[in-house]
Amino acid sequence: MANILRYNAADDAVDDLFRGFFMRPVRFEGQQEIQIKIDVSEDDKAYTVHAEIPGVKKEDIHVTVEGSQVYIDAEVKNEKEVKEGGKVLRSERYYGRVSRSFALGQEVDDAAVVAKYTNGVLELNLPKRAAAKTRQIAIQ
Repeated sequence: MANILRYNAADDAVDDLFRGFFMRPVRFEGQQEIQIKIDVSEDDKAYTVHAEIPGVKKEDIHVTVEGSQVYIDAEVKNEKEVKEGGKVLRSERYYGRVSRSFALGQEVDDAAVVAKYTNGVLELNLPKRAAAKTRQIAIQ
């Protein structure tokens, strides 16, 4: 015999209201939303990636390549302090991490990857790995 449960639409409304509430990042008014925006281009030998990560030091950017998967991770540190004379009127700090990962169509030769960071733009040159040739095996 099946158990019968009473349906209460108010329970669903409350669940929908609080779903993800404690997991959403807090952003204050006037604070810039940090995202990594990328452009990917390809030629016969390599992929070129341009990733915009403004306001981040190059020491705080980490790039990992595993096969055809590329991971970009950056630590963002923003500090702003407004003083009037010797008195601090407002002090704001923001620390956080942003990351982006994506897959390419072909595996990358991770030993030959070149990364440059200039004026808030990370440029990655990702050479394609030579595809393994198929070999016919003779059966004895």
